[in-house]
Amino acid sequence: MSMTTTSAGTRKLTIARAMAEATAQEMRNDPRVFVMGEDVGPLGGVFGNTRGLYDEFGAERVRDTPISETAFIGAAVGAASDGMRPIVELMFVDFFGVCMDAIYNLMAKNTYFSGGKVKVPMVLMTSTGGGYSDAGQHSQCLYGTFAHLPGMKVVVPSNAYDAKGLMTAAIRDDNPVVFMYHKSLQGMGWLGTEKGATVPVPEESYTLEIGKAAVVREGHDVTLVSLAAGVHHCLRAAHALEDEGFSAEVVDLRSLVPLDRETIRASVAKTGRLIVVDEDYHSYGVSGEIIASVVEHDHACLKAAPRRVAYPDIPIPFAPTMEQWALPNADKIVDAFHQMMLS
Repeated sequence: MSMTTTSAGTRKLTIARAMAEATAQEMRNDPRVFVMGEDVGPLGGVFGNTRGLYDEFGAERVRDTPISETAFIGAAVGAASDGMRPIVELMFVDFFGVCMDAIYNLMAKNTYFSGGKVKVPMVLMTSTGGGYSDAGQHSQCLYGTFAHLPGMKVVVPSNAYDAKGLMTAAIRDDNPVVFMYHKSLQGMGWLGTEKGATVPVPEESYTLEIGKAAVVREGHDVTLVSLAAGVHHCLRAAHALEDEGFSAEVVDLRSLVPLDRETIRASVAKTGRLIVVDEDYHSYGVSGEIIASVVEHDHACLKAAPRRVAYPDIPIPFAPTMEQWALPNADKIVDAFHQMMLS
């Protein structure tokens, strides 16, 4: 997990380092904030997001837990309901199956069940994404699974600046927030880090509004919408299309709940074309929701039918060649645009 400094003196952080810094700053400012999960203590988290916290805050506020997601996520819900502000890590999002009752029937619903009298201000951070041959139980994104269930905010950063601002906002939020970070963006070299995710990050504390997308590249021929690692695929595709004489606009969702439908619609109204890129499964997911958000609002603005580049509806393969065949990438996005222009 690296931190670099440019010649101008601007710090560049990895997402993992940015998450840890945001957490440390909030822990210094608010004694109610604490961290719990598997290997979050002396190890600093398998993906680096709690690095350095144990040394500063000790075992009481940075708690390594037994391997029982149901137990420690349930305990975090109880602590949040009693006035604490826990940050709990579900090491891989794929493990949600063993603790979904604690997440959805407790964390997401207790404020509603209590008529608003019991707040559940907790952050559930969890890793997503494949591409490094970890097979079907450690490589999913499952963005749509969590976004579909009401009661939780869901954030998905694509770079370190956003990660710090969204993590700070998530910790301060009185609602439960699911913070989904993509493993290939974390800055852990053995995972094959996306260079574009490591960006300048201010030292001071700041927040980003949860529910506000960002137009990270202006364009007028097609809107490419994505999140996390998909944003970087879109940017590469946009550069490739530029060489062909086309101008692609790239929208980084940053959060799924709330979903910034207005920014998406405004972009598509300008370009007239929409391609959604999602590493989650093709059917019943984020890509379909975004397309519906545009078509239901104003289909007359479309010059062509929207397209999506998403993960096929299959368990994630272990074999590298099979997994890479299934994953979204820039070439698939460019091809989707070419097909759109022919239709």
